[in-house]
Amino acid sequence: MEAKETFLQHLQRSLSQGTFVKLTLSKPGGADKSFKNVYARLIELKGAPQVSFTLRYSTRDITKNHPPEEAVPMIGLWLGEDFLNADLLTTEADYSLQYNRKRKPRLHQRQASKAAPPPKAHNKPKQYFIEASGNAYLQAMGITTAEGKVRADGQRKFRQINKYIEIVDSLLQQHGDFPRQPHIVDMGSGKGYLTFALYDHLVNNRGWQPSITGIELRENLVGFGNELAPKVGFTGLQFRAQDIFEYEPERIDMLIALHACDIATDIAIAKGVQAGAEIIIVAPCCHKQVRKAMQPTEGLQPMLRHGILQERQAELVTDGIRALLMEDRGYETKVFEFVSTEHTPKNLMIVGIKGRRNASALAEVERIKSDFGVGEHYLQGLLDR
Repeated sequence: MEAKETFLQHLQRSLSQGTFVKLTLSKPGGADKSFKNVYARLIELKGAPQVSFTLRYSTRDITKNHPPEEAVPMIGLWLGEDFLNADLLTTEADYSLQYNRKRKPRLHQRQASKAAPPPKAHNKPKQYFIEASGNAYLQAMGITTAEGKVRADGQRKFRQINKYIEIVDSLLQQHGDFPRQPHIVDMGSGKGYLTFALYDHLVNNRGWQPSITGIELRENLVGFGNELAPKVGFTGLQFRAQDIFEYEPERIDMLIALHACDIATDIAIAKGVQAGAEIIIVAPCCHKQVRKAMQPTEGLQPMLRHGILQERQAELVTDGIRALLMEDRGYETKVFEFVSTEHTPKNLMIVGIKGRRNASALAEVERIKSDFGVGEHYLQGLLDR
């Protein structure tokens, strides 16, 4: 029997036997590039079970409810056409259907990561990737109370943590071949809010066995993280007091740098590229190197004589070149806005997923450098070594 039919049988059985937890379709493969994901959960409407679909597009979400007997054929139409990856979670087992480049499906089965299905109430409270209750590390970090309630002064940070995990989880869904026992490096991990949350999500929500290393110069924060991790059972999480420039890992599957200032972001990207990281996530700040080096062409000088405009232009030039240099090294990039836990202003986030090389990227970098009079971009020098 073909993998797709077997997957749909598991789905049908889980819905009829009450073992269904959730379904996610990812890795878009259809003509509509704005159609990003489908999420399915089981709800109860007027006393009858319904599969509630959230169809996620680039600019909007659409919710549709269908009885199970209609939902399964709908999912079958999407598989292998609009989406090339499907993850079904049941209380008996987790199933993953993955299509290769020739659109041949393979079915993988793993131990169930959820012991019970979620409640079927239609108007249930907002669900978070990281829940406030039962997470001792959130209490130790001052985000929640002993009763598992989010503190008033921890609300913003709690939302930011969950938004960050949402972003990372979306990237993992797009990268269907990401290892289930990854080594993840968080460069400039700070107090470890996001580092702990990511470990929690990968272990307790995805059922993975990650090894996560947080690199941080401040020894007091490293000590805090290394003391807290074993207390909450996070045996695969460790922190090191080290300059990121000196850190030389044997392997990196995911590189994260959300608090790296100026050229520290370039160092982090270079470390990820050189280690062959499958996913690179950075949120740059303080774009001093390019701003000092910029000598814009005569036509741009009247506009950039204002300091604030020069500063913002330097940010765009710096991060635009960073994304192109990553594309030159075989990463497919996205640049979007992200609110960091460490900085009040909104930062740009640059994400790279290993894929096809952009053959014209380097020429585009040189053209930008010429237009803005940038003699050297620090990341380019690191990658050329």
